[in-house]
Amino acid sequence: MKPAFTDEQTIDAAPDAVWTALTDWDGARHWMPGVESMRADGPLVVGTVLHFVARGKERTSTITAIEPGLAVTMRSAVGGVTADYAYTIEPSHTDAAGSRVRLDAAVGTRGVMTLLAPVIRSAIAREDGAQLTRLKAWVEGAVSPAHPE
Repeated sequence: MKPAFTDEQTIDAAPDAVWTALTDWDGARHWMPGVESMRADGPLVVGTVLHFVARGKERTSTITAIEPGLAVTMRSAVGGVTADYAYTIEPSHTDAAGSRVRLDAAVGTRGVMTLLAPVIRSAIAREDGAQLTRLKAWVEGAVSPAHPE
């Protein structure tokens, strides 16, 4: 796996509120670009599969690592492309009431997709690089849940 992008945002909300929003799968449509719906097939544990519709296509991600309240990693695989999205939350160092959120996205390719790896990583960075900005807006109430961007 090679890095596709890293983003960090300070969100004006306590870490537990950010964690709740981050793992509210129904709410993912408000901050994950292209996601129309998402649901989990079980509790928030390693191995749980998340089913989602993105741009009209059904997809899945699997929770591959979790530290409740602090970090979650989700892995998606389509064809010869595998992507890991690792989210971490910690109290903000500059704002006692806020949180610092980080997203590290990495992409692995195999087969013929290896030839397209740089293009795929660039497209993922361009599309999903806005996730934390949108999460921040949603958590801070700048985006009405009834009217996502």
